[in-house]
Amino acid sequence: MYRLLAAAGVILLFGGYRHDFRSELILWRLPIAAAWAMVPIAAGGFAFTWWARIHLGRLWSANVGRKTDHRVVDTGPYGLVRHPIYTGITLASIATAAMRGTAAGILGAMVMTFGWYVKARLEEGFLRAELGAAYDAYARRIPMLVPFLRGRRAR
Repeated sequence: MYRLLAAAGVILLFGGYRHDFRSELILWRLPIAAAWAMVPIAAGGFAFTWWARIHLGRLWSANVGRKTDHRVVDTGPYGLVRHPIYTGITLASIATAAMRGTAAGILGAMVMTFGWYVKARLEEGFLRAELGAAYDAYARRIPMLVPFLRGRRAR
């Protein structure tokens, strides 16, 4: 399910469903300086994603599953959020949607973000079952997707 949501989000965000971008519903046009300001934000999101992927090393997998030496990683980007790969991708997609200013782009970023949230919840269930109290303690300390958001207790 999460793969379908992420793919649909990408298609909507980047307009892959049509060849004539001029027929898209434009909600706003950013001034050129503001549009260019979205580029480093999107790049920063991808850099955060890449940092998280490199930091996990052998523990990373595209699929939810147990790895050798499976453990809680709470350093690097995982000290800021439990799912920094999805946080970075989401930041990049929001910046891209803001730059495009289209209804389809905004919807795409929302659908993609929901897909990553669904996958993160699947991973959370798996990690709680595999790592038990260690993961529960980590989840109480570190927010799921939004850095520095500590107001709600993790489930």
